Amino acid sequence: MGQADGFAANRNPHLAWDDVPEGTRSFALLCIDPDAPTVPETVGREDLQIPVAQPRGDFVHWAMADIAPQVRSIAAGSCSDGVTARGKRSPAGPAGARQGLNDYTGWFAGDPQMEGDYFGYDGPYPPFNDLRMHRYFFRLFALDVATLDLPPRFTAGDVLRAMQGHALAEALVYGSYTLNPALHG
Repeated sequence: MGQADGFAANRNPHLAWDDVPEGTRSFALLCIDPDAPTVPETVGREDLQIPVAQPRGDFVHWAMADIAPQVRSIAAGSCSDGVTARGKRSPAGPAGARQGLNDYTGWFAGDPQMEGDYFGYDGPYPPFNDLRMHRYFFRLFALDVATLDLPPRFTAGDVLRAMQGHALAEALVYGSYTLNPALHG
């Protein structure tokens, strides 16, 4: 699949931070779209638009843990650069960091061309027929532990559970994106 199929370059964005709390021993990073449609049969249909009022759920685009405390940025494209059918097995990232599964793992389950374990970052691809603008929240947590107790195939939910009681601070930034021509100004 290429850009002609609606996929962009699938490069992770540049992220940078400072003002790190004293006692930070690692960081965890999540990227979550809270605007994902909850009725799969409506996605990608030419004959209807997904209403803004349809109930929504979270779609995880990135879960990374155990980012070293001296790291202050992640360069654009350094963790993902291109679409990898069946998912990235060992995505690039900051030294020592562990990358979890994103929700494309479940979305593509059962699709013989695309199914697999999608580790690391895979970017926005909101339904072209969705009338809601999607938001993508990048949440960076400063933690008081060097590593989180996570299984090898961890998810964002595993990260959130493992870091309970260990978050010193959180930084958040988000961007909005749509593929629906009706929403482009």
